[in-house]
Amino acid sequence: MADGERPWRIDNGALRLMVRLTPRGGRDALEGVEMRDDGRPVLKARVRAAPENGQANAALTRLVAKSLGVAASQVEVTGGHTARVKTLSIAAGAASPAELAARLAGLAGGD
Repeated sequence: MADGERPWRIDNGALRLMVRLTPRGGRDALEGVEMRDDGRPVLKARVRAAPENGQANAALTRLVAKSLGVAASQVEVTGGHTARVKTLSIAAGAASPAELAARLAGLAGGD
């Protein structure tokens, strides 16, 4: 996966991730990368939670944390709180941002 096709970047010691979230999606899952009409890549995710009172955002942060093997407290929605396309910030802990990016590439089907 080329850099321009990745929905994440390393920024100020954290990993920034663009996600397109489908709430009430029937299951909690990360479903690979898609290119939006504007040419930006996003990681597709779905959660069972409803988009009410931050429930879907909380479910998304737990899903991403579990998938990357980090604490849920390291994952935060930093943009798009009420939109389908969201920006997440994943703080480096025991794993460096580069290690997190490598894990994400594996989950997203990248190299």
